[in-house]
Amino acid sequence: MPNIKSAKKRLRQSQRRRLDNRKARSEIRTRTKNLLQIDSKSEAEQAYRELAAVLDRAAQRRLMHPNAAARQKSRLNRYVSAL
Repeated sequence: MPNIKSAKKRLRQSQRRRLDNRKARSEIRTRTKNLLQIDSKSEAEQAYRELAAVLDRAAQRRLMHPNAAARQKSRLNRYVSAL
């Protein structure tokens, strides 16, 4: 445990950010899994739009690399188009 006041604050901040980041990553994985289980094209397109927005926010916050988000969006878009 840190003894210095600023180090204690950094610990609190990093713990809070860690939980927020875990929640965001979990949401991306869950939405991706749900999208891949959808059979109808219209539902899949709606789910893809929502997931793309979540991926863009994650890339903007540097939760993931922007190119990784773009790659995931591209692959998922190909999947949805093939339905």
